[in-house]
Amino acid sequence: MAHFAAGDRLSDKNLRSLEDLTQRVLTYFPNADLNAIEKAYLFSERMHEGQIRRSGEPYISHPLNVAGILADLHLDIDSIITALLHDTIEDTHATAEDIRREFGDTVAALVDGVTKISKMQFKTSNERQGENIRKMIVAMGKDVRVILVKLADRLHNMRTLDHMQYEKQARIALETLEIYCPLASRMGISALKIELEDLAFRFYRPEMFYELTQLVQKTEKEHTQYIDEVKRLIVKELHSGFRDIEIQGRSKHLWSIYRKMQARSIDYNQVYDVLAFRVIVETLPQCYEVLGHIHALWKPIPGRFKDFIAMPKTNNYRSLHTTVIGPGGDRIEIQIRTKEMHLIAERGVAAHWRYKERGRINDETAQKFEWLKDLVSWNQQVRNSDEFLDTVKTDLFESEIYVFTPKGDVREFPEGSTPLDFAYSIHSDVGNHCVGARINGRMVPLKHQMQNGDTIEIVTSNTQQPSKDWLKICVTNRAKSRIRVFVKEEQRKRSLLLGKELMDREFRKYGASATKYLKGEAMERFKKDFGIHDDDEVLVRVGYGKLEPRNVIERLAPDLVAAQTKQPTSEEKRDPNFIQKVFKSAAQKMKKSGSLISVGGMDDVLVYFAKCCTPIPGDPIVGFITRGRGVTVHRSDCRKAFEFDQLRRVDVEWNNPNADQQQERSVRIQVISQDIPGLLKMMSEAFALEGMNIANANIRTTRDKKAISTFEVGVKNLSQLNQVILHLQKIKGVIGVTRQTSS
Repeated sequence: MAHFAAGDRLSDKNLRSLEDLTQRVLTYFPNADLNAIEKAYLFSERMHEGQIRRSGEPYISHPLNVAGILADLHLDIDSIITALLHDTIEDTHATAEDIRREFGDTVAALVDGVTKISKMQFKTSNERQGENIRKMIVAMGKDVRVILVKLADRLHNMRTLDHMQYEKQARIALETLEIYCPLASRMGISALKIELEDLAFRFYRPEMFYELTQLVQKTEKEHTQYIDEVKRLIVKELHSGFRDIEIQGRSKHLWSIYRKMQARSIDYNQVYDVLAFRVIVETLPQCYEVLGHIHALWKPIPGRFKDFIAMPKTNNYRSLHTTVIGPGGDRIEIQIRTKEMHLIAERGVAAHWRYKERGRINDETAQKFEWLKDLVSWNQQVRNSDEFLDTVKTDLFESEIYVFTPKGDVREFPEGSTPLDFAYSIHSDVGNHCVGARINGRMVPLKHQMQNGDTIEIVTSNTQQPSKDWLKICVTNRAKSRIRVFVKEEQRKRSLLLGKELMDREFRKYGASATKYLKGEAMERFKKDFGIHDDDEVLVRVGYGKLEPRNVIERLAPDLVAAQTKQPTSEEKRDPNFIQKVFKSAAQKMKKSGSLISVGGMDDVLVYFAKCCTPIPGDPIVGFITRGRGVTVHRSDCRKAFEFDQLRRVDVEWNNPNADQQQERSVRIQVISQDIPGLLKMMSEAFALEGMNIANANIRTTRDKKAISTFEVGVKNLSQLNQVILHLQKIKGVIGVTRQTSS
């Protein structure tokens, strides 16, 4: 009647030869063109000849195993060939033209989409990461196989990350958690996502990974017995009414358990729903029939039933989820789905694959992966790399809320979304003129958070306009992007008027008319020198504060300035206090930053450090011209920085960020730990070990015997901060350590 399985996983068997790869391909594609695969393998082997991986293996082992992962996903031959060639352009003397000539336009385009932007120069690692992701997203919009190759590439790199230095391991692991795991989830490839998450967990928080591994291993025998008992009871309940069903039982993967511990501030022993079960049936009606049997067997927990068959996720994931009180009073999650649903859940977009489509997103696939079109659209709208990267990170996380339009259509939104997010999902004009909403027939304000099952009706007014404060209310990047566009346009209009007024006023000081000088050859030379394309842009920059009116006049009308510039007389120069007065006057006009920050290559610029994100030397930073404060410096990942007009942005960098003599800057660190004696003393010693002074400390305990400690400490640079966080994480009893900001 039924057979059992532990759950599908990608094969982690290391391929050793071309024959291993071709055998794997033949299991799902008996008529595959093995000659084409062999040609690509030999080409890659020749190009990478002499190159060795950090593990000591020949470099060809990497593309070979990336191709093997794609073969596990049953991808087409072009994808397998691309995997074999994906590093040739970047790491060898092979060119895109060589790939095109030998393997055709399709493979050449795929390889180019996967290739990193290695020859471009970037100011920060964030900018490099942003542009790499941007290029990948653009290529993915043209051919979805690009991201499948890239995900397989990242998975094999994570499998072989042991040979990297710790700092690089942690950086790559964090990038994997922030970008590639959510991307694999959005693509619907759960088998790949789960392995990526656990590998990233291992290298990002190794001490917690191994501690949790030991705890899971201790209960493994007990869990195995429990799983067998639950399976037996399900089979007994279903009797013989179901043929050829499959029942799977397993412990949830480590990263999933860890996230649950972090979210609830609990330890492993308090995580009650560690086990998950899956019932795979033949037909859709059987899904609901099995659900009835499960609820008859065990009591369901209210609010924990989700019907992803009636309302599929954006990645087309379909399944019934219910959590019940199982044997012994333990909570267990049970998923019920058909074989087809299960295939889509495990392989996602790869399960939709049609060889004749050759990777293009047809209308049917586009509807199933609407988020992909949005990502490509964001690339066209967002020029700044940091902002684009933040957009991708935010948008990749799965939606949690399902609401209805007045006509009964279902729309998905992230948790915390408001009527503004709903309004902008309909149309920009609806969002721009939104004044409120009726939710389930009741009027609510713009900041009201939508809940699952709400019916939303947007109320608009022609006199309404977006404001910058709306950015704090919205959650979705679609809404934020539309608001920024409107706000920037309004700011530009105001700056244009202000710039014109300032230039008119400055020219009047010299008894001249601005209209006469803001055109002609001198103006054309000025625009060319500053990279400005039109006359209005000059006035806009003056209004923004990027150009000083006097400096513009000095360039456009030097004769006016020379005529009115008064030189000091001989008697003034003989005054013994003259030089002192000059220096005192200059000091009042310019405050030096202590050369901590360089702005556009200049050290002596008035600098203000943003309190929202408290940047410290070593942090990736961005600067914005702020009227009255010179340049305000934010961390690159500060959310508030994305709310500023990007035209005010200037290049800033730290001067010698790792110098020991740096002035200390205040940083808040939060430590979540078990409430046990002596822990505070060990945490204080960790700060003392790094030579840090604790300026302020706030400790509170929770009902579940946890302690939340917030320390305000003086930090010289990012390296010192990372070291103390590492020391704190190693203390037994510490659950998590985070750097706190108000952004």
